[in-house]
Amino acid sequence: MPHKQPPPRKQSINMGRGTRKRDEDSGTEVGEGTDEWAQSKATVKPPDQLDLTDAELKEEFTRILTANNPHAPQNIVRYSFKEGTYKLIGFVDQLAVHFTQVGNLIPKDSDEGRRQHYRDELAAGSQESAKLVISETEILEEEEEPKEVEAGSQTDVPIVQASQKVAEEELMTPKQPKERKLTNKFNFSERASQTFNNPLRDRECQMEPPPRTNFSATANQWEIYDAYMEELEKQEKTKEKEKTKTPVAKKMGKMATRKMTSLESQSDDITKVTQAAKIVERMVNQNTYDDVAQDFKYYEDAADEYRDQEGTLLPLWKFQNDKAKRLAVTALFWNPKYNDLFAVGHGSYDFMKQSRGMLLLYSMKNPSFPEYIFSSESGIMCLDMHVDHPYLVVVGHYDGNVAIYNLKKPQSQPSFRSSAKSGKHTDPVWQVRWQKDDMDHNLNFFSVSSDGRIVSWTLVKSELVHTDIIKLKVEGSTTEDLEGMQIHTVACGTAFDFHREIDYLFLVGTEEGKIYKCSKSYSSQFLDTYDAHNMAVDAVSWNPYHTKVFMSCSSDWTVKIWDHTIKTPMFIYDLNSAVGDVAWAPYSSTVFAAVTTNGKTHVFDLSINKYEAICNQAVVARKKNKLTHVQFNPIHPIIIVGDDRGHVTCLKLSPNLRKMPKEKKGQEVQKGPAVEIAKLDKLLNLVREVKTKT
Repeated sequence: MPHKQPPPRKQSINMGRGTRKRDEDSGTEVGEGTDEWAQSKATVKPPDQLDLTDAELKEEFTRILTANNPHAPQNIVRYSFKEGTYKLIGFVDQLAVHFTQVGNLIPKDSDEGRRQHYRDELAAGSQESAKLVISETEILEEEEEPKEVEAGSQTDVPIVQASQKVAEEELMTPKQPKERKLTNKFNFSERASQTFNNPLRDRECQMEPPPRTNFSATANQWEIYDAYMEELEKQEKTKEKEKTKTPVAKKMGKMATRKMTSLESQSDDITKVTQAAKIVERMVNQNTYDDVAQDFKYYEDAADEYRDQEGTLLPLWKFQNDKAKRLAVTALFWNPKYNDLFAVGHGSYDFMKQSRGMLLLYSMKNPSFPEYIFSSESGIMCLDMHVDHPYLVVVGHYDGNVAIYNLKKPQSQPSFRSSAKSGKHTDPVWQVRWQKDDMDHNLNFFSVSSDGRIVSWTLVKSELVHTDIIKLKVEGSTTEDLEGMQIHTVACGTAFDFHREIDYLFLVGTEEGKIYKCSKSYSSQFLDTYDAHNMAVDAVSWNPYHTKVFMSCSSDWTVKIWDHTIKTPMFIYDLNSAVGDVAWAPYSSTVFAAVTTNGKTHVFDLSINKYEAICNQAVVARKKNKLTHVQFNPIHPIIIVGDDRGHVTCLKLSPNLRKMPKEKKGQEVQKGPAVEIAKLDKLLNLVREVKTKT
């Protein structure tokens, strides 16, 4: 065999590698045999190649591969519906897909994988058995071929034997059990049923997303220092307030501080979420009382179409609080700015059972719990809210004091309070009313009490200054004592009301049943006197439209409507029970409501029926409950009624109780104060004509 020569070739390769390495390291050293190499392969330079120096050739350039797509756009802009502008998208997808293919791989452990594996094994087993049968038959044929000439007819025997062997092998091999199909338990099919499934109904609610704000701040050393200084200033202010407090208020403050010690750690956390918690509470209550809210907004009694001169009251919400459970409702007043907010005064009309008092402010948005709670040591008998400053609430107490609460300050104590030094009443204060500011723009209000004094209170700086406007005296009751001094019997004032237009004019009702027409300017005598009732006058109220008409009610079961220029009443209504309160409707000059101690509410409309009420409805379930006060809402067709158990019920007036003038063909319906005045004047003229004839 010829001898091969691989070693020299290997050596030349090694030499070439060595010289190449030396060429890379130093361009001057060249190994042996390079001339031949250069002759065989000449380097060809491109015409635009740069001539670089050795230092430039040795310089290394590093290139970093990143996952960013160089072709990805960096200025994609999309419209933001939240902010209403086009905004640049900061994140851009850098993934570039070069090849995709949908695969059909199945895991071996899954049910489908096991089935396919089982089928493959069956197919492989059947192919092997068929191959065995074919191979055995071919061997037998080769053995029998030389014997065919000799054996003639015996050639069929081995084939039969081979087929028998195959049959025996098939019998010997164990048969595989058939694959069992899995039942699908998720498909439901109706069989032999004649009923239909009720179709499902989706109920959705759409709401505006809550407002969001991003907040970021840094806590520096000086900011921490400022926070500590603010806290110290607050503590100093509270100490100064405690010094100025009365001893009774100090005791109450000590009790409050004891209660607050356990909650000091939580107070900061709670104050941050108070607004959110209030909104959530209102949402929950709105869902809870959804049916009542729907009735308040949309329900109208359809039966009124078949009742010409009768109406009904639909009970809506019931407001009550556990803290004021055994206290009677002594005052009701709607807030002049927020139509869903009203104030409730709690006290007691039983002078033998006098205890504490409560001032609660409820909202129709949250019937389950009051918005504001103020407690007092003496019962609250009356209240009023300022028209221009709806957060100021003035109250009159059973002990003769008056106080002003500021809703903006969450203190349980009143901001201003009268005292024995500042001229408080000596008997219960039965009514208070805010008046226009005085010449120096100081807030002032009036109060009436059983001690016979009508007092004007002015808020000067931080204290209440009182001025006695008039002292009520019973006319014709002056007597002379032993020294010749005239002694007057004091008339006990129970209610008063100021004229809507004539600023100085006001009416005062007394326990003796008389009504006095008084003036702020004259303190010595009355302008007029009305022999109104046989028992104490519970309420007096001017008509909101007609300047001459006022209304009074009394415990002698009667409600009377007067013209202040005439000393006899225009209308008299006997309600078969002591009348606790009356109120004019804000939407009509002829509609008013009255509540009685037998638990009934009476609604009158003089333009429909001037002889009797068009609605007499029992509001309280128990007979022992007595209704004490009633008030119309200034906007919505609802009234609120208070009882002596501390409950306040909200009722909706049916369409017949708030009938407006009907539209006639081709004529516009006239509305406004002039129409209401004319409507009431028409009724009063009928009564005046009858009186002049008699």
